[in-house]
Amino acid sequence: MRRYGPAVLLALVGAAILRVSLFSDLYLRYVQPGLRPYLVVSGVVLVLLGVAVGVLVRTADDGEAQEDLGAPAGHTHGPAGPRVAWFLTLPALALLLFPPPALGSYSAEREADRRAARGVGTFPALPAGNPLDLTLGEFGSRAVYDSGRSLTGRTVRLTGFVTRDADGTWYVTRLLVSCCAADAGAAKAEVRGVGAPPVDTWITVTGTWHPEGEPGSDAAWPPVLDATSVRRTPQPDNPYEKR
Repeated sequence: MRRYGPAVLLALVGAAILRVSLFSDLYLRYVQPGLRPYLVVSGVVLVLLGVAVGVLVRTADDGEAQEDLGAPAGHTHGPAGPRVAWFLTLPALALLLFPPPALGSYSAEREADRRAARGVGTFPALPAGNPLDLTLGEFGSRAVYDSGRSLTGRTVRLTGFVTRDADGTWYVTRLLVSCCAADAGAAKAEVRGVGAPPVDTWITVTGTWHPEGEPGSDAAWPPVLDATSVRRTPQPDNPYEKR
């Protein structure tokens, strides 16, 4: 049975990849939507490899069994490999049955100080109408770097999860990724005027920008939102924003 370990491992990993990419949207917890076809192809290839390896092992076993019919008494074959190798199937099985959740407040706090250096300048005009739905990334960029103050007087609506400082200050936060969860960085806005929901709760908050500091200065970060309403919302299928 140990001979089938590599085949089982390949098949489990392939099945886990297909589960999160082909049969659900769970892959969005880890990578950008554009990478889905590559995940599906990888999963199919791994499953096929697992089947192929299993067939080869079975064929080899049948051949050895026939040889053993004419082998002298006491003849045995060498070991098929250490039993401990079967433990390698546990991570693959865990990925198949219990996919890890999307990154949350812990990752956001670790990335809070990683802000790309940007120059202050004017931004394109915002669409008409209130409230205006913005991503956390766009709101933060305009609030911190827009010398034209395009957010002034506009009611905006932001969606993200709750993070909190030790002093009680709380934020609506979203993780930004370029490729996958491994390169995630945080975008956030301090929320004032309403009480904080529990940490990691997904919310949609509506309010107006509260300017602080000069554009591009340390005082301007993180941006501040004077909230008029906060409501809980389900975690979106894609919990990340494009960096």
